[in-house]
Amino acid sequence: MPATAIIVPCRLESTRFPRKLLHPIRGKPLLRWVAERIAREAPEFPLWFAVDDPLLRDVLAPAGFQVIMTSTAHQTGTDRLAEANRSVKADYVVNVQADEPLVTGAQIRTLAGLLAGGAPMATLATPFLRAADFANPNQVKVVLAPAVRRALFFSRSPLPFARDRGGVVDDAWVQASPCLKHLGLYGYHADLLQRIATLPPGRLEQIEKLEQLRVLENGYAIACDVTADPTIGVDTPEDAVKFEQWLG
Repeated sequence: MPATAIIVPCRLESTRFPRKLLHPIRGKPLLRWVAERIAREAPEFPLWFAVDDPLLRDVLAPAGFQVIMTSTAHQTGTDRLAEANRSVKADYVVNVQADEPLVTGAQIRTLAGLLAGGAPMATLATPFLRAADFANPNQVKVVLAPAVRRALFFSRSPLPFARDRGGVVDDAWVQASPCLKHLGLYGYHADLLQRIATLPPGRLEQIEKLEQLRVLENGYAIACDVTADPTIGVDTPEDAVKFEQWLG
């Protein structure tokens, strides 16, 4: 039974970018880029992939990655993660998203450290640099209670609303804003992970389509630290192009 394990929930179908985890980038599926990155960046943690389709398993298993087949009925990655950890049996679970090919070892270790320090759940954020990203609903926002580094709310909408500016903001305003860009990285204490999976989807969660809101709606705290490490979450075909350009 590992004290801390990385589990990556993987779903074949995706609304905004169909079958994106199989999307080839320089001849290699996106999912393999992510798997190899995690293994290289954080080799000290055992790594599993919780998949819902044999096509995803077949991208990973021949390369030696540990794969757990999970139900196709799960509505969220958290539910898939909870099922997988009933087999892994880790005390703490770091959840790296399967579409984050630039995750860093420092980010993973920060989450593991927050969990070891007593946080029941943890995540990461990074400063916004461009007003265009702040306005993009695919770039999730988080506002924090700064003294305790705890998430107050997550949204796809720009927040807080700049009332004195009529909501019109520029890059400089965004860079000085208390709102941060949320990254798709989480850490869970195993007990809370299983508890979340038994809770019904929350009203705010269903409106925003952000599963972390289920946690806040049920009164649990989410620790949130800030990272300056660059990241590209691949949500759209345009994001895949950005990652390929990053590769040089």
